[in-house]
Amino acid sequence: MKIGIIISSNDAETCWNALRYANFAISQKDEVKIFFMGKGVEYQKISTDKFNTIEQADKLLKSGGKIFACGTCIKSREQESSQMCPISTMKDMYDIVKESDKVVTF
Repeated sequence: MKIGIIISSNDAETCWNALRYANFAISQKDEVKIFFMGKGVEYQKISTDKFNTIEQADKLLKSGGKIFACGTCIKSREQESSQMCPISTMKDMYDIVKESDKVVTF
């Protein structure tokens, strides 16, 4: 199954749980793509020892999951593109939604 996950929260626990869910879906042999938008692009800044979003995102990428992030949202927060938060577009989000069997938002 193809699962699209849209994360627009900068709450550490919410982002951590969304990423854990994504990693679980990959372990079930599903294809997973995550799109961070709005406050969600801050997920690396809000990582804590208890809710380690960076660790979960790294695990996702190493397992074959893909991460996208709204370029406008990144730029408005004066962040830079990175492998864990690559500048993407609304077309990328549209494509994720269109091709996914299921879409989950956090």
